[in-house]
Amino acid sequence: MKAMILAAGFGKRMLPLTQTTPKPLLQAGGRPLLEYHIINLRDAGFTELVVNAAYLGDQIAAFCGDGSRWGLNITVSREGEPLETAGGIIQALPLLGEAPFLVVNGDIWCPFPFHTLGQLVPRENGAHLVLVPNPPHNSKGDFGLDGDRATASNSQSLTFAGIAVYQPGFFAGLSTGRAPLKPLLDDAIAMGRVSGERYEGVWVDVGTPERLAALDQEIGGQIH
Repeated sequence: MKAMILAAGFGKRMLPLTQTTPKPLLQAGGRPLLEYHIINLRDAGFTELVVNAAYLGDQIAAFCGDGSRWGLNITVSREGEPLETAGGIIQALPLLGEAPFLVVNGDIWCPFPFHTLGQLVPRENGAHLVLVPNPPHNSKGDFGLDGDRATASNSQSLTFAGIAVYQPGFFAGLSTGRAPLKPLLDDAIAMGRVSGERYEGVWVDVGTPERLAALDQEIGGQIH
């Protein structure tokens, strides 16, 4: 299975830190956020990664190189402008192949056991989402979970962790260009094509300078 790390966004909420540094290259614990994912995916057995890049994309591309310094094969999917989550994935589909693939947001910090998803096959033209308990900044959550089936948000809602496995067919027939992911997930959930699981481990949406500072202090330079 191939994996894609989403690293193309502007990171406006992280200003002024992102004025000269793309959000995934901001550091916590002495290491760029992006590198935690690269190492975690490698250690979970993934060997081929795709990283998309738009805002300050040259920095992302230079940091990733060809992936050889981590013992990986990394391909950078360049976007002229950020295409949002679904748009970025759609553009990268030719690089991701015909098998299910994993996608992780580049602006989260989470020591997720990616090896548990390495052989997962979602429903036909479907997806499998990792959900977490709602953090204070997203108290209403995004989706529900009924057994292993993702549902529309309800009183028992959870937050989408930004970690998912997709069948390429999930994006079939969609044209390239800017496109958000949430409407596609809502439609697929309504059709019963989305499964999910709840993750209780550490998960941080590094969305503000304050959260980045708190994460940096918490992990204190330790390598995870």
